Amino acid sequence: MKNLTEFEHGKILPININDEMKNSYLDYAMSVIVGRALPDVRDGLKPVHRRILYAMSELGMTPDKPHKKSARLVGEVLGKYHPHGDTAVYDAMVRMAQDFACRYPLVDGHGNFGSIDGDSAAAMRYTEARMAKITQEMLADIDKDTVDFVPNFDDTLKEPVVLPARIPNLLINGSSGIAVGMATNIPPHNLGEIIDGVIMLIDNPDATPQELMMAVKGPDFPTGGIIMGREGIKSAYKTGRGAIRIRAKTTIETMSNGKSRILVHELPYQVNKARLIEKIAELVRDKKIDGITDLRDESDRMGMQIVIELRKDANPQVVLNQLFKHTQLQETFGVIMLALVDGQPKVLNLRDALFYYLEHQKDVITRRTRFELDKAEARAHILEGLKIALDHLDEVIKTIRESRTVEIARNALMDKFGLSEKQAQAILDMRLQKLTGLEREKLEEEYKNLLERIAYLKAVLANEHMVLGIIKEELLVIKEKYNDPRRTEISINDVNIDTEDLIAEEDMVITITHLGYIKRIALDTYRNQKRGGRGVTAMGTKEEDFVEHLFITTTHHYLLFFTNKGKVYKLKVHNIPEAGRQAKGTAIVNLLYISGDEKITAVIPVRSFDTEEYLLTITRKGVIKKTPLVEYGSTRKDGIIALSLDENDELIDVKLTNGKNEVIIGTKEGKAIRFAEEEVRSMGRAARGVRGISLSEKDEVIGIDTIEQGADVLVVTEKGFGKRSHVDDYRRQGRGGKGIMTIRPTKRNGHLVGIKVVKPGDELMLITAEGIIIRLDVDGISTMGRSTQGVRLMRLDENDHVVAVAKVVTKDED
Repeated sequence: MKNLTEFEHGKILPININDEMKNSYLDYAMSVIVGRALPDVRDGLKPVHRRILYAMSELGMTPDKPHKKSARLVGEVLGKYHPHGDTAVYDAMVRMAQDFACRYPLVDGHGNFGSIDGDSAAAMRYTEARMAKITQEMLADIDKDTVDFVPNFDDTLKEPVVLPARIPNLLINGSSGIAVGMATNIPPHNLGEIIDGVIMLIDNPDATPQELMMAVKGPDFPTGGIIMGREGIKSAYKTGRGAIRIRAKTTIETMSNGKSRILVHELPYQVNKARLIEKIAELVRDKKIDGITDLRDESDRMGMQIVIELRKDANPQVVLNQLFKHTQLQETFGVIMLALVDGQPKVLNLRDALFYYLEHQKDVITRRTRFELDKAEARAHILEGLKIALDHLDEVIKTIRESRTVEIARNALMDKFGLSEKQAQAILDMRLQKLTGLEREKLEEEYKNLLERIAYLKAVLANEHMVLGIIKEELLVIKEKYNDPRRTEISINDVNIDTEDLIAEEDMVITITHLGYIKRIALDTYRNQKRGGRGVTAMGTKEEDFVEHLFITTTHHYLLFFTNKGKVYKLKVHNIPEAGRQAKGTAIVNLLYISGDEKITAVIPVRSFDTEEYLLTITRKGVIKKTPLVEYGSTRKDGIIALSLDENDELIDVKLTNGKNEVIIGTKEGKAIRFAEEEVRSMGRAARGVRGISLSEKDEVIGIDTIEQGADVLVVTEKGFGKRSHVDDYRRQGRGGKGIMTIRPTKRNGHLVGIKVVKPGDELMLITAEGIIIRLDVDGISTMGRSTQGVRLMRLDENDHVVAVAKVVTKDED
């Protein structure tokens, strides 16, 4: 009975706890969304930022005045407008002063306002602040009834609901915030581009986000950097959401000692430089990134510079790619263009953001015009009364002199001359100097100008096109005053696209040693020599190592690395470190994921896999296979199967063909066989192949080449002898035969090590086990019959021997 009485008298209200929790949390959520975390689409500010700027205006902290203590400003904001913690207010003010956080800082800070290394600002009692010059545009005409004012928290003062914001602050400075159940992350932009976008929308109200992107190229971060690709930008501008990849701006330098170093000049937005350097050092310590020998920060007041020095054999591009992958040198900015529109959160595309800003400016200009019109009409009304007084001056003076009090005089003037109370009061307040002739002329001139001004202001209010014209004109003035060059580059290359477009296409010699060292060196390093010369040292090798493979390609090709185990790996040529002529190169295991018992036996340069070409493989035991090139385009890091091998067999050579050539195979014992490639049917990548040549017990295949009409077959022996013979000297046989003798192995010649099909004008490169290279003109080698023993091509030291022969590829052949 007692509980019922309490219910009846209103002391206790029965409320469902679920409903109460829902309503209370919804109230809290909306309070956070509207009153704390999200910016207004009109001025791009959250309440705390808006209150800071308004308080600065009220305190007179303008750019032409001395700085004032930050604590004074924070106290003003706390006491009058923002009853929250002082840290929240000061932190918000500090961020508006940081040139690495804001694209166009709104606060001009004096003192320590933090750094890109994550250092916090000094205490508010030490720092000073005032408005930045551009902030005046945010507050321009706020005293002309351009925006609504509402009571502050204790109902003692008024504060603006929104600022007039003559600049499109939401986009030029961006915003980030986490509300309840939603978040915003708007990137900063270039002022000039955004103004161009607003003007484009004024000129073409139906402009699409795609069309507006002709003016607004993309975000422009205060810290610079490079945006990789335009897909993320397009998505953000069309839908309001997108992921933008930003890379640090870097350069690669070669130092005087031949080593390379990477210089970092600009970082992605919101990346902490000190933490980044710590992360790089940690990766080097854990051996997740190899090749870095020194790391230091050389940034000063002139700009940023992080120096990353590399080992001599390290490929700077490979190291840089690893840094992009594992550190914040490459970062993703997730765009969520969420802002408050009429107090409601809304995701905006580019056109929406510009449209709502433009609508706000139309409202601001309209209200300003109406305010100025009211003021002009009020002044004109007063001047009309003064004119009446001057026209009846004697009578007005007489009326005033006859009146005992001001009130009697005012009423008498109103009754006698038909004046309003304000006009009568203005006449009473008029100074005697206004009665002079000159002053009367000034009054007439002022009245005339006022009538013209009133007519213009009424025309503006009646014509939206004139309002848009004013907005356009004022924006162009702002652009002229504050616009600056774009800081962030936009690369057309997506982050997943190789950087070969930034690398000049050059002819390169690739050398690979028996112990697995690889390097590339410019082809023109080797000067052309006459037959029988001594050659030049191509590579400094260990005593137990020697150069095993040599070929010519360009920096823009892929390299397919085939191993003796029948696997294939893919790598870009420009990712192979370039080295000096006598450098031993880089261990290939640092570039490819090959196992310890694998050796590179063939390397094929390929421009594209989307062609109707084939790869022709040959094994040491004479098994040949033809596979479409396209099947090799999707290689994995750990390689894929190139062919299936018999036990104790291994892959020794690979050729790129059109599928209709004739081929010639050479063996160690000096045999050769020529047959049509069409006799080898096309097979899958993992197939074994078919017999290409029948071998004797001690013999093995040393190479394969394709036949060209009018060409010669050139053979080279391990003792440096060789010859060229007409292709027609090698009759065509069926696949799988024993072949015919091409050069007989003798004590003078040694075994056959190379067989090449050559044409007049071709050049050869011979390389020995000691690392000596000689470059020869084919024309300088005599043409002989197939049964002859050949001539000396290269003089060798007593313990040296030829291990590889490569033909210099001409531009036409390539």
